[in-house]
Amino acid sequence: MANSLEDQIKNNIDAIQTEINSMCEHVGVPTATPKIIAVSKVQPKERVIAALEAGQRVFGENRLQEAEERWEGLKPKYQDIELHLIGGLQTNKAARAVTLFDVIQTVDRKKLAKVLASEMSKQNKYLPVYIQVNTGKEEQKGGCMPEDLPSLVKTATELGLNIIGLMCIPPVGDDPTLHFALLKKLAKRHGLEKLSMGMSSDFALAAAMGATEIRVGTAIFGARDYS
Repeated sequence: MANSLEDQIKNNIDAIQTEINSMCEHVGVPTATPKIIAVSKVQPKERVIAALEAGQRVFGENRLQEAEERWEGLKPKYQDIELHLIGGLQTNKAARAVTLFDVIQTVDRKKLAKVLASEMSKQNKYLPVYIQVNTGKEEQKGGCMPEDLPSLVKTATELGLNIIGLMCIPPVGDDPTLHFALLKKLAKRHGLEKLSMGMSSDFALAAAMGATEIRVGTAIFGARDYS
């Protein structure tokens, strides 16, 4: 059973790149090979282990506590894991996030930038970070507003944070093309190379539009069971 699950997940990961290739060919751009971040939230441990056994090493987690429970046991067994925090982060959990994660994708306000810079200094662990941009200006969603980005980049840079890129989550139901194009334009304006955009429903489009990282969960692991 373990082998069949491992094969299934490996096939799913291969299918993701095939779909990206088709999209790039369709829109007439060079073939893209973004880093695939396997989003493991709510997924059973056996599926995550199957992905690890299939060779996947980059994972994204939304919730700190769930990530701690999952990875504190697995990280020592698979030395080359790269763990991205892709969910919102409360400042009172920043120390734990710096301890566990390798990349933080959801810096979205100056207070969080200050706390993270302080924690990284204390732990002598200077993680690369992304700034999350609320491209849809949704009040209920994390991410800085596009017009606030210059000020946040300036503050975070002065604090010594290693900002490597931008991240966005387009509003459900919107055409993601507009949001991906905006994120790319903002990144270029600030001299940032990395673009974390695209999920299971739109990763191929995101890749064709310049995503360097795509965050894919159900397309790799199958549907989540929230029960």
